[in-house]
Amino acid sequence: MNSIHLHTLSNGITVVHRQVLHTEISHLGIMLDIGSRDELAGEEGLAHFWEHMAFKGTKKKNNMQIINRLEVYGGELNAYTTKEKICFHASILSPYFERALELLTDITFESVFPEKELEKERSVILEEMSMYYDAPEEAIQDDFDELLFPNHPLGVNILGTTETVQAFQKKDLETFIERNLDTSRIVFSSIGKLDPRKVFAWAEKHLGSIQAKKQIVKRVAPSPMIPQTKVIKRGITQSHVALGRQSFAIENPNRLAFFLLVNLLGGPGMNSLLNVSVRERHGLVYSIEASLTSFLDSGYWAIYFGTEPNQVNKSLKLIHKEFAKLQEKELTTPQLTKIKSQLKGQLAMAEEGNLNFMLMMAKNLLDREKIESLEEIFEQIDLIDSAHIQSLATEMLNPATLSCLIFEP
Repeated sequence: MNSIHLHTLSNGITVVHRQVLHTEISHLGIMLDIGSRDELAGEEGLAHFWEHMAFKGTKKKNNMQIINRLEVYGGELNAYTTKEKICFHASILSPYFERALELLTDITFESVFPEKELEKERSVILEEMSMYYDAPEEAIQDDFDELLFPNHPLGVNILGTTETVQAFQKKDLETFIERNLDTSRIVFSSIGKLDPRKVFAWAEKHLGSIQAKKQIVKRVAPSPMIPQTKVIKRGITQSHVALGRQSFAIENPNRLAFFLLVNLLGGPGMNSLLNVSVRERHGLVYSIEASLTSFLDSGYWAIYFGTEPNQVNKSLKLIHKEFAKLQEKELTTPQLTKIKSQLKGQLAMAEEGNLNFMLMMAKNLLDREKIESLEEIFEQIDLIDSAHIQSLATEMLNPATLSCLIFEP
């Protein structure tokens, strides 16, 4: 990891740059440790609304100037909101790096949220909400969050509700930012061939002038989930199913071993246990996947699949059968070696993507205050044994502890 360079500005903003000499493209982003879980009652969807409105005008630029600032050089400007993060990022040819940094700084810290643009973007987000509602494979994942984290911000859809989105005003955005913005919880991350000294100089020039701001933000951990099964009727032709439970936080010592187990169950490989059983052997689904999501103080794991309504119970029985196998018998040494090698390969390939690596650096610095090398992660994977996997299977794959959400026609 010698190619990764760190610098902290006087206002507390962390700057990280990875120098990669074989590319002409720079990827850069400003990530804030602010997300939808930081919204108060009545603010649901406000973080995502901010993400949209940041592009609609600043003290220096109108929305069309923002849109064209990088596009005319073949660059891309984008953003996203999660439960715990907001990120504004860009990809551009390296000669235009400073231009992109200036733009990212402007939209992050100097947006003015014009009233007429606010009304237009409100309509855009309501259309986005309708689009997700019409895609059951997307909607079920959002609705499942509510089942896993009831009466908690982690269980609220990032997009918010129709009522809250329709009510947002400029002052709501300003209040939310004022309450949550903390310059010590911001990372500027970049990757490309540029010399880190040049990147740090530009960061000092554009981000160093941002006034230091310190906030004490208290995030309340969710209460333990009470397992339940919920069936919702939708205007669809196929049933969609989500199955899972609360899981491990980012720094929990069980997280990596459980990630290995979840990857074995339903990771991206076509040889995952659930894909082989439910799709390949029985032809019940087009796709089935398992995922693990970790937050600072909690997390969840889930299985998602779609199937014909009369095949839901059979699919669930096959899934529970795979659970039982993992609970009843330890993996053999060859089996464990195989799944470790597969996970290592997947992680290595994911690191090949420079954009993803740039975002990963920012998130890891905010969540863990460090960036682990692949070698360090591989060493931790090597320490996982079969007994640990079986113990986690017994604890986390117990059907009595799982919640299930079904969308039915």
